[in-house]
Amino acid sequence: MMTQTVSMPLWAFILIILFAAVTFASHFLFPSVRWFFRKRAERVIARLNDRLQRPIEPFKLARRYDMIQRLIYDPQVTEAIVEHARREGIPENVAFEKARRYAREIVPSFSATAYFTVGIRLARWLSKSLYRIRLGTLDRKRLNEIDPTATVVFVMNHRSNMDYVLVTYLAARAGALSYAVGEWARVWPLAPLIRMMGAFFIRRKSRGELYRRVLARYVQLATRGGVSQAVFPEGGLSLNGVLAKPRMGLLNYMIDDFDPEVREVIFVPVAINYDRVLEDTILIAADQSGTRRFRPSWASVAARVLRHLWLRVTGRFHGFGTASVSFGEPLELSKFHAAGDADLTETIAHELMQRIADVTPVLGVPLVSRIILASGPLSLDALKATVTKDVGYLSARRLPCPKRRPDDVTAEALAHLRARGLVTTGDSDIAVTEAGAAVLAFYANSIAHHFSKSITAPDELSAVAE
Repeated sequence: MMTQTVSMPLWAFILIILFAAVTFASHFLFPSVRWFFRKRAERVIARLNDRLQRPIEPFKLARRYDMIQRLIYDPQVTEAIVEHARREGIPENVAFEKARRYAREIVPSFSATAYFTVGIRLARWLSKSLYRIRLGTLDRKRLNEIDPTATVVFVMNHRSNMDYVLVTYLAARAGALSYAVGEWARVWPLAPLIRMMGAFFIRRKSRGELYRRVLARYVQLATRGGVSQAVFPEGGLSLNGVLAKPRMGLLNYMIDDFDPEVREVIFVPVAINYDRVLEDTILIAADQSGTRRFRPSWASVAARVLRHLWLRVTGRFHGFGTASVSFGEPLELSKFHAAGDADLTETIAHELMQRIADVTPVLGVPLVSRIILASGPLSLDALKATVTKDVGYLSARRLPCPKRRPDDVTAEALAHLRARGLVTTGDSDIAVTEAGAAVLAFYANSIAHHFSKSITAPDELSAVAE
């Protein structure tokens, strides 16, 4: 009987073979492959940690599935699920699945290989191919003295989507940064790549209590886990160049859960400025429309990219000028926490914004734009003289300003403005074109606080883009 031939349909035989292959792969092949890649990843991370100022914390290296499970079964999230179910009159298992969806949306899937091989190299190439990179204020000794066990949070102004790329490149030796990214990036294939870089998505418009509790708990777990983070307290890109009032969201999550006995949290102010913001005309148009929203079409983005590539191919692209980053005086949360201020988050947020403002780099285009708008039509010699006077004033106050000769700064800034049709240079004077007034004000506003008031006086509602 054991050797008797059994006949069956071909499709059934093929199905049995497929089931056997899947069983073999899942029980023997896949575990071996996973073990091989896990060991290789561990070796890569060990080598990285030897040369990084701040080694990658185990929290950041945890499997995404494990992190999601840890998040949704956290006691605070469980409590939020029960409250949501009771408030909405729905079964707890339905509320639980909703929280799970939020967790899957938020939690990243960090890959050290992707971050330090692909991400850093791409960020370096993109930054250096578009801009001349300059460091403004930087106290290396003070930054190196930061407690290596503390959680470092870089708090930055938000001028352009290039901010992510630029700071990732400049902070490459310090460690891996985790960013909060808006819903605009939740599109394929961008979303998987961003998650692999360690960023997490947030719904800036969400008003749901359950979502906020899940997001808050993730941010708190990451902060307690020592993950280096970068946040934009303005909540969006500046539409008019002015540094906007801070929004408390992510900062409040970190401060509310702070325990000095567990881990110190140190906020590092970072100020960024550009001679050319890639999205400047889009942001200005959004500000003028009063909607605070901008969503360029894929066609317009593609057209800009193709035009840029054509300029490169034909050798007519000479860069977008200078991009500069300054680091301010770090703020230790324990020192403010000990003061017992009732409005601790608001106090810290405004202090950080002031420290960002204090070290905002002054570049050629913003400086020349400010002078032209303030003085009206003026001669080239008068412009050079005013640039020289302003650079001397900034240097005396030890503010980050151009290091090159004032004449060279003036000539390069004028070349950029003329090439874009924003100013005209006649035989006797330099004047702003009709299309150039709003653009020059956008750049002048970024440094106006170093001198006096802004060129424009926008209300709070038009300060940032959502």
